[in-house]
Amino acid sequence: MQLAVYFLAAAAAIGSSTFAFPWFRDPCAAGFASLPHGNRQNRKEDASPEICQYDKEDNTKAPLKNIFSALDGNEIAAVTSFLHKQRELNLTAAVKATSWDNTIDLVELLQPNKSDALPYLNGDGPAPDRYARVGIQFKATEEPYIQDYMVGPLPVSHRTKLQPLNYLYNKGVGKQRIYHADINEEVAFYAKIGASVADITLDLWNGTFMGLPNDTVFVKGFEPLQIGNQSVITWLQFWSYPIGTIDDRASVLPLGLHTKINIAGRDPSKWSVLGWYYNGNFYKTTEAFRKAYFSPGFQKRGANVDGLWAQLMRDGEPRPRDTLVAPVQVQPQGRRFGVDVKEKYIEWMGFSLYIGFTRDTGIRLFDVRYNGERIVYELGLEEALSHYASDEPMQSGVAFLDSLEGFGRVSYELVQGYDCPSDATFLNTSYFTNEETRTHANSICLFEMDSGHPLQRYASSNTVSVTKSLVFTIRSISAVGNYDFIFDYEFFLDGSIHVTVRLSGYIQASYWAHSGDYGFRIRDNLSGSMHDHVISYKLDMDVNGTANSLLKTTVVPTRERYPWSDGELVNTMKLEKSFIDNERLSKLNWAPNSATTYTVVNKDAKNIYGEYRGYRVSPVTSSTTYLTVQNSESLKRSGGWATHNLYALKRKDTEPHSTSSYNNLDVGDPVIDFNKFFDGESLDQEDLVLYFNLGMHHIPDTSDLPNTTAVSSMGIIPQNFHLENPSRATRQQIRLTFEEGKASQAEIFGSSHATCTFDMKNVKPNLAGYKGDIVVPKFPFLSTNVSFAPTRLGSQTRPGS
Repeated sequence: MQLAVYFLAAAAAIGSSTFAFPWFRDPCAAGFASLPHGNRQNRKEDASPEICQYDKEDNTKAPLKNIFSALDGNEIAAVTSFLHKQRELNLTAAVKATSWDNTIDLVELLQPNKSDALPYLNGDGPAPDRYARVGIQFKATEEPYIQDYMVGPLPVSHRTKLQPLNYLYNKGVGKQRIYHADINEEVAFYAKIGASVADITLDLWNGTFMGLPNDTVFVKGFEPLQIGNQSVITWLQFWSYPIGTIDDRASVLPLGLHTKINIAGRDPSKWSVLGWYYNGNFYKTTEAFRKAYFSPGFQKRGANVDGLWAQLMRDGEPRPRDTLVAPVQVQPQGRRFGVDVKEKYIEWMGFSLYIGFTRDTGIRLFDVRYNGERIVYELGLEEALSHYASDEPMQSGVAFLDSLEGFGRVSYELVQGYDCPSDATFLNTSYFTNEETRTHANSICLFEMDSGHPLQRYASSNTVSVTKSLVFTIRSISAVGNYDFIFDYEFFLDGSIHVTVRLSGYIQASYWAHSGDYGFRIRDNLSGSMHDHVISYKLDMDVNGTANSLLKTTVVPTRERYPWSDGELVNTMKLEKSFIDNERLSKLNWAPNSATTYTVVNKDAKNIYGEYRGYRVSPVTSSTTYLTVQNSESLKRSGGWATHNLYALKRKDTEPHSTSSYNNLDVGDPVIDFNKFFDGESLDQEDLVLYFNLGMHHIPDTSDLPNTTAVSSMGIIPQNFHLENPSRATRQQIRLTFEEGKASQAEIFGSSHATCTFDMKNVKPNLAGYKGDIVVPKFPFLSTNVSFAPTRLGSQTRPGS
């Protein structure tokens, strides 16, 4: 209670009209001088405030060229031209291509092998040769497929060769069948199906789907496809079209009518309808469904129809004072981090790193160092899974593997002042599609912010010490179908890194009929279809070098007898320490009650107290799930990475990723089978790689309409890595001494508090400057087609994609 009185006294002093303490000095304000000790400052009368001014030039230069940076426009153009000269590929320019032509699907950087990159990064060797990863769609065949090649070294010269790219894939070949090669024919087939039941749909919903401009309903199928020896099966469901602009709010407008189809082969005349499902009943033929429908007593159910309830417009009673300008963040002396835009190299408060970018997984971080010491070689997204459950056939089979959509491809421009602070620094990203380089301007933002709570704080009887919690964030947002993924990499003054994913968008709902066990009823005819989100990341840590081990530390209950306990057993707890030393033991789940931590250490590098220097991986949020469904028929052999929270493996150049976007094309025959990685190798003092999963079990309720939100986060946290908390080095802290109910001294450790006048125009969002895509043709035509997304189709496409 006595301490509380002192706290209130200090707060009263701080909150008084003399908040501008006599000991604060600001370089923006005239007439201040410091006491001899430098940290303690006296007040003089303040002159008129000056306008806040700072040098906007950033002279940050990367110490090395970014060997992970995306191919530039000239490199892509040269590779594209080179490919068209390879007669064995039999390529057709994208603008002229039909579904029976061979085309270029992908040209991007083939990330250098770590074994080649490390000598360069360590200053012990030259930069590795630069190669392109190329994907070719071979569709001039009855069995179309996509195959990867490597082209290099770059720049293109007489040394440049085209070679199959197989070493990345434990299938043995970087090649996968395409079962969705004839998209236009499929859409026409869907329309034919819709026309065959037009009288029924008109009676049910006063709408039809026949592939006409006045259609008011459409069909959409699930993924992945169910592939058999002579069959390629999918279920289609009918959905209401939204009013006005077509967008993904259609995913909350299911109509409950399903049809099962077989689209095996490339001859549409051989495709067939295998049955219909409606209101808990399955009908083997269209004729059987029609007969039942027009029979007495057939139960017809209502429709889900678009309205204000599903639209992203302001709704509800106005809030008091909500018309006032919301709080905004300012940087009165300019940004406190450095950026080499050309090399995509960043420095902030002891951290440094390079940014890479791929079409399938978006941004990746490389060579992350803290105080000059590498702690992470690579950190980036691998895959995002949404696995649904339902008693209806379509939702029951849905298991979206979203990298096929391309997280980089849909990493659109960020909205200033809303997606990121207005004064954030923005970077562009580019990717290849249809022989164009398509640039998304301002699609990465960088900013530092005050968390709004202390990082550290302690109060005694006459002092209070507080350190600001300042965080540097790298953010991108990928709009994948009905969900937007907000990806954050956050860096903290104590040397920690947080990897955070926030999801927002429209749920993919089920039709409410008999689905009480699979979701809440959220409207008359709508169920919030339950599903798991599992989002996989690769984390290649190098702690005190590449020879690492995984330390397991568990808090366990115990009964102990001590010399001082008079022979009595004492109920207490203690630490159990061991090492995960073999891949047979390295599929891991978080322990109940958060009792276990896993830390990457080097057994040969202890601190002066004999403890291992390390970085531990630990959930920040409670929601870091793995997949509930075991042995999923929808995922088959392509979901091995989603069955546990954490995996540890011996790193290999031939196992750079846990999965591939191509896996979605045939989940039963994946190009990368993650389970094959676990072949019993030692994890003792090896170059380790971790894969961890973020995510959540999502059971949507009424608050998820019209848009849902969710968050999951993982921490990469120093453990005995430093001899003290490195945040003590920051000047952004204060120590107040107070006596007799008022503050008598303030030590600000060389920091300053701005009193200059800030022009708020500098943080006004430039919404009129929103650019969207920038398209540069690469060979030799301009195409406006969307890039290849073979299993994400219906009768509509996402605007802007």
